[in-house]
Parts: sequence; C-alpha cells; structure tokens
Amino acid sequence: MSVPRPESFTVARLPSPIGVMLLASEGDGALRALDWEDHAARMEALLRRQYGQDLKLREGTAPAALRRALAAYFDGALGALDTVPVVTAGTPFQRQVWAALRRIPPGTTLSYGALAARIGRPAAVRAVAAANGANPVSIVVPCHRVIGADAKLTGYGGGLARKRWLLAHEGALPAQQAGRGSVSMSSSLARMT
Repeated sequence: MSVPRPESFTVARLPSPIGVMLLASEGDGALRALDWEDHAARMEALLRRQYGQDLKLREGTAPAALRRALAAYFDGALGALDTVPVVTAGTPFQRQVWAALRRIPPGTTLSYGALAARIGRPAAVRAVAAANGANPVSIVVPCHRVIGADAKLTGYGGGLARKRWLLAHEGALPAQQAGRGSVSMSSSLARMT
C-alpha cells in the first residue's frame, strides 16, 4: 500500500518523564513520528527521507486525543497507546516489522530473532533489526520492547537510559534497575491543553 505524500506535518513538543517528545502529525490526527527533542535533526531527516525534501514541518499543538493517550500511558495506563492512529511511510518490509512491534504487549520483551520468526522471516534477523532502528514512531510503535538474544538491552534511538526507563515503567524491568521514581503526566497535560 502506497502512503500519499503529505505537504506538511505539525510538530508539537510534549513533556514526559524522560524528556521532551516531538510529535509529528497530520490534520487527520494520525501520528507520523515520535522522537525526542534531543534528536530533532534525526527525526527531520527521517521524515524528509520518507516523505520528500519539500515536506514542511510547522510548530503546533498535537491532537488532544494523542496528548491524552500519552499522558495516560505515562500515568500507568499502558494500553492507552494501542488505539493511537499511526501512519508511516517506509518499505513494505519495514511496515510489516512496525506492525509486528505494535503486537508486543506492554510488560514483555522479544528478541530480534523472535520478532523475525514472528513475521515469518526467521533468517532476516539483521533486516528486522534495521527496520526496528528505522521506526519513526517511538513508544507508540514500541521498538523499545526488542532486546538482544542474550536478553541484554541493545540500541535504542532515544538512548539506552530511556529504553531502560520505558521497560521498567511497563514492568519488564525492576524499577530500581531503571533509576526512576513515581511520575505523573496529569499536571503536564493540563498545561498543554
């Protein structure tokens, strides 16, 4: 399925317990990218690679439903992101991997090899890892739930500290291993609405 090339996206900033998120969305409310403020250049480059160099990125506000879903997730409602609409470009293989990532439940992890087997391509472990690394929609398309075959944390575009925090938040790691405390997004959300 070919994804139409939009002319522009709205890019919003939203605070989180692990840094300011950048959310790229379109007028229909679909999330096109989620990355971190300290990786803004990477997100912009990825969006332009996938949608064309003439793509316009303008500052704005994220759709209310998206802000509520992210706030609920960070407040502990881990399934709140399951219904967030996501539209991505990428190759058919990448989109297949990204769809499989959305089926990894919170609180669980999967190795790259197991993910490759799950999509029926057990020999494509490196290609699966590359597609995982090219995921434009962090957290909502939960690439942080993929770990090494030896159960060790491996690369995450937002950094291993964020990956560790997200997995602990979801119950896949002990909280003390992530170095996080109790956090509420409700007050941050109130300021953003």
